[in-house]
Amino acid sequence: MDILAVTPPVTGSAALVAAVVLGTLFGVLLHRGGVANYNVIVNQFRFRDFTVLKIMLTAIIVGGLGVLALNSAGLANYQIKAANMLGIVLGAAIFGVGMVVYGYCPGTAIAAAASGSVHAIVGLAGLMVRRHGLRLQLPLDLQTDPARRRLGKVRLPDVTGVPALVWFIALIAIALTVFFLIECAERRATSSASS
Repeated sequence: MDILAVTPPVTGSAALVAAVVLGTLFGVLLHRGGVANYNVIVNQFRFRDFTVLKIMLTAIIVGGLGVLALNSAGLANYQIKAANMLGIVLGAAIFGVGMVVYGYCPGTAIAAAASGSVHAIVGLAGLMVRRHGLRLQLPLDLQTDPARRRLGKVRLPDVTGVPALVWFIALIAIALTVFFLIECAERRATSSASS
């Protein structure tokens, strides 16, 4: 796949200002959506509150279609990391356990810490110490992982031959189905609680 160098439309100090403005807007939206709240995130894992799932599906769809449109217009290019399946599985498992124990992902932790949540601040400090100080050395060398688990810099359209737009349409269909099922379950729970 050819990846052309694309000059970003915003550079220099304007890019820093844009990053601060967009980051602030992102934090405000996290708060307004309720996902900077520990109880909302933990209750997602208890299958009692599906706010996180709804917001994540919406973000994936909007972000994916935005990147697809920008890439198609030549305003952005894909920066693809090599797909190391063993690393992805291990990383996803560690991330999932950490999110359940801590009650935040890194993004929502920053938003919660910015609002003054003490346990979010303490956990975020731990994340920073871990990120910049201690290094966890796994007994497994992920760089020498057998080739069958390393797929290289590929995307689903490259592996399957199915165009990216078709993948996004399928993703939207899955998301709409999940939204519908969640709404049905919430209506049933509300009607049974009121009766």
